[in-house]
Amino acid sequence: MDLFNQHNQLTNLLPKEGTVNYYGNVFNRNEADFYYEHLLNTIEWKNDEAFIFGKLVITKRKVAWYGEKPFKYSYSNTTKTALPFTKELIQIKSFIEQQTNETYNSCLLNLYHDGSEGMAWHSDGEKDLKKNGAIASVTFGSERKFAFKNKHNKEVVSLILQHGSLLVMKDETQTNWLHRLPPTKKTHRPRVNITFRTIEKH
Repeated sequence: MDLFNQHNQLTNLLPKEGTVNYYGNVFNRNEADFYYEHLLNTIEWKNDEAFIFGKLVITKRKVAWYGEKPFKYSYSNTTKTALPFTKELIQIKSFIEQQTNETYNSCLLNLYHDGSEGMAWHSDGEKDLKKNGAIASVTFGSERKFAFKNKHNKEVVSLILQHGSLLVMKDETQTNWLHRLPPTKKTHRPRVNITFRTIEKH
């Protein structure tokens, strides 16, 4: 099932076992362009690292981890310590909190330099994250296809994430669905993605 150009923020894109809402363009073109250029040039980007089958893999994709506190965040057998939120990240976070009626205390940023860089099927089920909490994904830059796959019946739902858009995953989405950003030859421009999250101390 394809749901390209879905703009109804009240519609759950998933048929069952989770909730995904696509709000479309919540930032106007000027705002989106400003944040895109600013994040590209000021965020402390680093190549992501992961241990896969005991081997260190360094990705072309770059990442950054920011938060209200120096939260530790572990995935793929690596641990990151959050940098302090920048003024612009606080601005974006406050606006997204108003849009979603949720609160967030951290964010993971990804920089995809072109369409050849993507993300394999995975779910954000790290133990540090709030259980069934909302994860707000903001896109700046190149439009990219984003897909969900049900862990049980393998049903796939996909849509296009636009420049300045917001997508929210919540409830039991991470338990029952995988998601990915597939590579594409249709774009050669960068994409900056911010996923706002809530870290809970156990």
